[in-house]
Amino acid sequence: MPQSGLPDVSVPRRLSAPAPGWTTTADVIVVGSGIAGLTTALRLRRRVDRVLLVTKTVLDEGSTAWAQGGIAAVMSPEDSPAEHIHDTLVAGVGLCDVDAVRALVTEGTDAVWDLIALGADFDRGDTGKISLTREGGHHRDRILHAGGDATGREISRALIAALDRVRDDPGIEVIEHALVVDLLTDSDERVCGVTLHVIGEGQVDGVGAAHARAVVLATGGLGQIYASTTNPSVATGDGMAAALRAGAVLADLEFVQFHPTVLWLGEGSRGQQPLISEAVRGEGAFLVDEAGERFMQGQHALADLAPRDVVARAIIARMRETGTDHVYLDCRQLGAEFLEHRFPSIVARCRELGFDPATQLLPVAPAQHYASGGVRTDLRGRTSLEGLYACGETSCTGVHGANRLASNSLLEGVVFARRIADDLTARLGAGELPEAAPVASKGEPELVGSKRRLDIQRAMTAGAGTVRSATSLAATEQALGALAVRAATEDADQQGGPQSWETTNLLHLGRALAYAAALREETRGGHVREDFPSRDDDHFLHHVHLRRSGGVLAAEVVPVPRSNLEGLDLDASMPVDVLDEDRAEPAEGTVGASPAVRHTNSANGPEETA
Repeated sequence: MPQSGLPDVSVPRRLSAPAPGWTTTADVIVVGSGIAGLTTALRLRRRVDRVLLVTKTVLDEGSTAWAQGGIAAVMSPEDSPAEHIHDTLVAGVGLCDVDAVRALVTEGTDAVWDLIALGADFDRGDTGKISLTREGGHHRDRILHAGGDATGREISRALIAALDRVRDDPGIEVIEHALVVDLLTDSDERVCGVTLHVIGEGQVDGVGAAHARAVVLATGGLGQIYASTTNPSVATGDGMAAALRAGAVLADLEFVQFHPTVLWLGEGSRGQQPLISEAVRGEGAFLVDEAGERFMQGQHALADLAPRDVVARAIIARMRETGTDHVYLDCRQLGAEFLEHRFPSIVARCRELGFDPATQLLPVAPAQHYASGGVRTDLRGRTSLEGLYACGETSCTGVHGANRLASNSLLEGVVFARRIADDLTARLGAGELPEAAPVASKGEPELVGSKRRLDIQRAMTAGAGTVRSATSLAATEQALGALAVRAATEDADQQGGPQSWETTNLLHLGRALAYAAALREETRGGHVREDFPSRDDDHFLHHVHLRRSGGVLAAEVVPVPRSNLEGLDLDASMPVDVLDEDRAEPAEGTVGASPAVRHTNSANGPEETA
């Protein structure tokens, strides 16, 4: 393995927290209320006796509601599953799991129609057909959007409305303001529940224990690990960190997607930053430098609509060449009327901050946007720990590889949530995953005071951000290791609390991410090494799997079959081989219904999920 001389990175089994003061039980606990968590819970509700859905703040404050661009699916006769698969594989730069991508695409159309049946109101044209647009890396118009640029919020609204309709059902319980602290395991290391902290909600208060036959993690990403991100404040990687501490395999953590066009608000601006959706470029906006020169021509055949990693690297290179800390997005030719109709939220936010995209260039720079890696799962959402499932951004299904294709994230969340619900239904019905009693975790706990969060973010941004090197990653690990040492002394007497637990989660994931990034001595997708600027298929066509073993991070290299590259030119932009027999033909009066990819559960249409 390369870089075998990396220092050991210790990760404790648990966080420092008070002993549980109350207990509850369920068949399945779903953690998270984005598209993945809500879909899982709603689909399970009619199939198992009791589902417990817990969410960190309130139901609609996760990352799903912030998704602007849309959800990708084959919905047009001009499109085909083969083309969507190809675009996804090319964006993933050779590291996608082909079977996972095939499941995503072939089941995705059905999943979108189920969202529509549930009440999601996607934008439609004058004829009543669903409007489709294009984003970076896509060669067809296959992006559905709602409210112009509020797709995630509309999907979240529809799912929460479906949940509200069944709130009186004794088979489902929702606990808001609940932060999961750690996973509970039995004597065989099977996951059988969680410890969670509930903030002042009725009689359920403080730290408690929720026992279950299975746990589904859908807690979103880790964006707050960096100083600047498009992720909401709740995205502190809680599910990933809890899984890592319990010994689950995490994969591809080094592949962090930095969105190319995040509104630049000046030096020192931190936290969640305003995103300018890729869909704006899909409608004709383009990037220019401070001299007004377009610079994406010649970088990629798709120019301004190249995959996100290509655009982000081009922006970083141009900023270095010109000595600036941002470039510009030119939307002016789209006109005020079109921009206000198509992107009302973006336009309103820009104007709130003093920018008018209809008349001014918008200053933009890359910022952390999406974690392509996470808790490694199989095609059914199962992790390496019995009884533990993961989906959405928390998971690593293999769909994204080294770089996520635009608007595939919402689709992944709903498709694999459905798969998890179906797998759990079958297993629980067959008597698998019996009830189990948790055992006490061994080893000393760890807690980092919340005041250390900015130190973690600075270290990660400086050394493991958009551009990395062996030297910068070593500096990051040294800084994070020092914080862990200080936690063992200065913060040792603290009992914890939500902000400290979140900060400790960021520390644990930051150390794991930097470790994985140091192992990959090449540039691929969302992982950019200035000391190894080229992609190296001969030595790095593999995944890095990390897990906690004996209290120390252990890494395993898992090769990717070279057959994954057959029929792909990762440096080209057009499909090499498109199968006509995979082309989707719409049913009369609809968009995208096809015998090849459209499957209903009854003669009346898609199965409802609530």
